[in-house]
Amino acid sequence: MNPELLHAVELAATGEGHAARQIVVRLAGEGDPDALYTWADMHWRGVLVDRDWPEALRLFQAAEAAGNSVAGQVVTNLMASGVTGRRDWPGAVERLAREAESDHQRAFALGLIEEMDLDEAGDPRQPPAGEQVLSAPDLRLFPRLFSQPECLHLRSLAEPLFGPSLVTGPNLEQLPDPIRTSDGASIHHLIEDPAVHALNRRLAMATGSTYPCGEVLLVLRYRPGQHYLNHIDALPGLANQRMRTVLVYLNEGYQGGQTQFPAVGYAFRGQTGDAIVFRNVTDDGQRDQLSIHAGAMVTMGNKYLASRWIRERAMFDESGPVGD
Repeated sequence: MNPELLHAVELAATGEGHAARQIVVRLAGEGDPDALYTWADMHWRGVLVDRDWPEALRLFQAAEAAGNSVAGQVVTNLMASGVTGRRDWPGAVERLAREAESDHQRAFALGLIEEMDLDEAGDPRQPPAGEQVLSAPDLRLFPRLFSQPECLHLRSLAEPLFGPSLVTGPNLEQLPDPIRTSDGASIHHLIEDPAVHALNRRLAMATGSTYPCGEVLLVLRYRPGQHYLNHIDALPGLANQRMRTVLVYLNEGYQGGQTQFPAVGYAFRGQTGDAIVFRNVTDDGQRDQLSIHAGAMVTMGNKYLASRWIRERAMFDESGPVGD
């Protein structure tokens, strides 16, 4: 990485954002591939500049053209999902095949896609088979919704990203989450490769929704002593409410860790690839108290779980996020 860009990163870390931005903008204007990637990422996240996903995509494409291979993978991922700009599933898979020639993780993702029964748009040809377990709250079980290799892929993507669960305090400081002690990793849009995107479209079909209604996929890791206390996923006053939750169990070989629904006396412990989908609101749109659930403490081994919250309406369009 350009030493000047490293200096900009150091400046940003010490609160000198304006000076850092000036360096990044200048280096990006000179065609530095890493600076172009950084400037793109800043536009994507809205850091020291207004969030602008279409401009971020343009800058990622420029970074790829300048030689940044990670930017190329981001472009492929966004092409697969269509999160910003036109979606091109066949084009994304074609690009992934080229990337797979020199990248093991991309090769693994390509292999997963080749094993999936997908149509030309990347959707499952057949809807997942589920069975109703509870009627109140509405809870459905989808045995083996994900294969073992698919679960392994999600875990491998998440492993270097895991961090403690945090909440924002009254002074905007980051504090430990008082009810969730697990580690979490966001498989956000920039790293959502085409295989993960296909899995998210499978989750959309299982939940009776569409891909844009889903929040980013989260992978949670519960180590011994970690847990998630009773909570409801629907949030008070949320305009675009979390209507449903889908949980996919990514491994076995641990003790404890059941998903508990105390209001109805039900607990579930999934095998690898099993998924449950449950509704978080009542028919009149209120938070459903029967959907209160918890992740029991893990007592031995590590538990891995994928979680996706499904909103009532789309979270984004081709221009970017559409608000909460």
